[in-house]
Amino acid sequence: MTTSTVKTNLLGLTQQEMEKFFDSIGEKRFRAGQVMKWIHHLGVDDFDAMTNVSKALRDKLKAIAEVRGPEVVSEDISTDGTRKWVVRVASGSCVETVYIPQGKRGTLCVSSQAGCALDCSFCSTGKQGFNSNLTAAEVIGQVWIANKSFGSIPATADRAITNVVMMGMGEPLLNFDNVVAAMHLMMDDLGYGISKRRVTLSTSGVVPMIDELSKHIDVSLALSLHAPNDALRNQLVPINKKYPLKMLLESCQRYMSSLGEKRVLTIEYTLLKDINDKVEHAVEMIELLKNIPCKINLIPFNPFPHSGYERPSNNAIRRFQDQLHHAGFNVTVRTTRGEDIDAACGQLVGQVLDRTRRSERYIAVRELSADNDMASNAAK
Repeated sequence: MTTSTVKTNLLGLTQQEMEKFFDSIGEKRFRAGQVMKWIHHLGVDDFDAMTNVSKALRDKLKAIAEVRGPEVVSEDISTDGTRKWVVRVASGSCVETVYIPQGKRGTLCVSSQAGCALDCSFCSTGKQGFNSNLTAAEVIGQVWIANKSFGSIPATADRAITNVVMMGMGEPLLNFDNVVAAMHLMMDDLGYGISKRRVTLSTSGVVPMIDELSKHIDVSLALSLHAPNDALRNQLVPINKKYPLKMLLESCQRYMSSLGEKRVLTIEYTLLKDINDKVEHAVEMIELLKNIPCKINLIPFNPFPHSGYERPSNNAIRRFQDQLHHAGFNVTVRTTRGEDIDAACGQLVGQVLDRTRRSERYIAVRELSADNDMASNAAK
């Protein structure tokens, strides 16, 4: 009886890990650089195509290793040029990756988990529940797939993907090791060579892991704030009950100061009609952030069924932005992109095999709401 050998997936290995791998099989460490260039620069997953690697080594690699990205289930292209890939990961769940072109910049929004454990009240991803963390290969595999689809060689100045944001499905800091490994590959010249200023991790506020992050990497940081006080943030972003605003902002400031450069924290703030978009909320936000070098990205809410929230009017959005501007903040309003393919911010849902049963409860609430609406209409 023979036992099958589990092959090492080289796609998710950092340069250091790849060198250790070649050491472990009795090969020279420089082979790591050769193979990484084939994988990440040229999108090659067939060892036989790696022509500067000896045939003996290619045969050895075929027996013990593989280059395997997530399975692409679908690819959709919006009328505005936004692209969305649905990919299946090892757990059986599907996650989503979104590419957003804007002028000379192309931003890839990458997922870190199948579903999300945090259940922010206005995010459709959170309503899917949680299944699993993605492996490093599944995280970087999203960049690999998107890069190949454009036929883009990372070393060229005109590459399609100029920025990567860990803002897709999941909370990146709850999948710390795999996300950090993947971000190292994004920045490595043997990987995708993207500037550390152009790789951004977005967090809802896992304070201990923000502090840990500075020991491992120096990517840009974005904070999903969404409320200017603890009472409201407790409702919208439940993790705030564990790590309230004062603690969270101090942690973010420690991380930014560790970078030793003129880099600022990005504040993400989803505007919800009559919930967090009022004049008093802007005033509170100005006070909260007055001593924190930051840029603010306002995100008008993108509706999904039975969320209970609405998008504010354009006047309300502009009023909120103007208040922050007049207080001296750099403020932009994120343009909704890819809405026709459900690729807009907060709309990513994938297909999550939910271990938390949260999606089941949410569906039950939606059905009850629909039944009540029908009963109400019938009574009129």
